[in-house]
Amino acid sequence: IGSAYEQHKVRSPDCFDILVPLRLPPHLEPQPRCADGPGPCGAFVCGLRARDGWTRRCRPFAEGFCVELQGRSHLSSGLVLRWFQGHLQRCLGAVRYRLQERCRVSLSACPGQPPTLHILPCSDYVCCHISMAVRLIPAIPLGDALYLTALPPEGPHGSPAPEALWGLNASRQEQRLLGWLKEQAPAASCHLKCLQILKGLRDLRGHGLEEPFCSQWRRVLSSYVLKTALFSLLLQGPLEAWDEQFLVERLEDLVLYLRDCLRKQVLMDFFLGNTSIPEAVALPRFLKEAAPVNLLSAFDGPTLDLVAFQLISTWVQAPHIIRMYSSPRYWRPVPAP
Repeated sequence: IGSAYEQHKVRSPDCFDILVPLRLPPHLEPQPRCADGPGPCGAFVCGLRARDGWTRRCRPFAEGFCVELQGRSHLSSGLVLRWFQGHLQRCLGAVRYRLQERCRVSLSACPGQPPTLHILPCSDYVCCHISMAVRLIPAIPLGDALYLTALPPEGPHGSPAPEALWGLNASRQEQRLLGWLKEQAPAASCHLKCLQILKGLRDLRGHGLEEPFCSQWRRVLSSYVLKTALFSLLLQGPLEAWDEQFLVERLEDLVLYLRDCLRKQVLMDFFLGNTSIPEAVALPRFLKEAAPVNLLSAFDGPTLDLVAFQLISTWVQAPHIIRMYSSPRYWRPVPAP
C-alpha cells in the first residue's frame, strides 16, 4: 500500500508499507465506530462482540489485548502493536541465520509506531548494495477490503485513551479510484505528478521551519490530506484539463484549493460518508453509511491560517526553496538498521 505502490512517492523509492492482516479469535467480531472526543480526525475505536457472549475463554484475550472504554472492552492498538513487534522479532530471530549469506536483515521500532524491516542484500547476489526498508503495519480486517490499522491518523494529540485508537485503511478503494481516474483522464495526465511535487515542496519547506510549527505543518499537510484535496479537485472539473501540458496551472489550482480549505477550516474525508463518488468506484456499505469527517476539525484556526500563509509563501518561493533545500545534506536519512 502507500505512495510507492501508487507511484507518487517523494524520494526513498526503496521504502514501502505493507499491511499485515491479523485475525481475531473465531468467536470474536470487530465492531468499529468513530472515536468520540479530542484526538486525530478519522480515528476509530474497535469494540468486540462475542458470538456466544463473554465467556471465560474470552478473558485471556481481553486481558492481553483490550482496554476498557465506557465499561466495554475495546481492542487496543497499542497492545496489539507491542505484541506484533515482539512476535516479529522472534520470527526474525528464527530465520536470520538462514538469510545471512544472502542479506542482512534487521528490525527497528519507535514507540507507538509500526516496526520497520531493513533489508540489505549481499553484493554476491546483486550488482550493488540496494537497501530496502519495509514498514509492517498490523491490521484488523473488517471485510470489503477495509482494515483498521495500528497507525492512528495524524493530528493533534490529547485523546483520553490514545492506545485504543485505530486508523481506517481504505487503500483498495483509493486504488480503484486512481484506476478509474487513469482510464478517464488523458494518457499524459499530470494529477499524480502534481501530488508528488506538492509533497516534495511540503517536505522541503519543512526544513526551514522551527518547532513546534514544523510538526504542525507536517500534521496538517499530511499525505492523506494532500491526496484528499487532489481527489476533491479532480472531480470538480473536466479531467481533460489535467493533461501534462497544463501541469503548472493544475498545480497552482491544487495549492489554491488547499489554501481555501485551510482558511475555511474544512476538508471532508473523501470516502467517509461521501455521496458524490463516481458509481464506477464501488464503495463498501461501511464507508457509505459512515458519518462525514472533517479532516481539519481537530486543528485550531490560528494554526490553519498560519499553514495557509506558509503554503502560499512556499508556492511563490518554490524555485528558491527547491534550490536551497534540494542538496543531499538536507535529505531526510533512512533510519539506520
